[in-house]
Amino acid sequence: MSKKILIVEDEASLLYALQTQLNVAGFETLVASDGETALSLIFKARPDLIVLDIIIPKIDGWALLQKIKSNKITKGIPVVIISNLSDDDSRLKGLELGAKDYLAKIDYSIADLVNKIKSISEL
Repeated sequence: MSKKILIVEDEASLLYALQTQLNVAGFETLVASDGETALSLIFKARPDLIVLDIIIPKIDGWALLQKIKSNKITKGIPVVIISNLSDDDSRLKGLELGAKDYLAKIDYSIADLVNKIKSISEL
């Protein structure tokens, strides 16, 4: 059975590109363009990994990450942050809040992200 990846991204073109590449790599994908939808999907579908943007509508990525990591049912789901926030403080905050990794969008290609997800999902 393929691993379920939830992609939480409000930029439609990037969301589509990520979904397409992860599907090609053999993952089942779920998508959400805002934090409320993502939170609902997390509890309904129980993804194996979450790719999370920080700047998203309704519930931002920071608040969503805190909700994920503070709930006994969801705290074990690995979260990889992808964000335009590339400063060290944001990166440190994401890791301190429990993200498995923090990738600045400008520093990584979609192929790099897919490879990162593959390596994390094999753990």
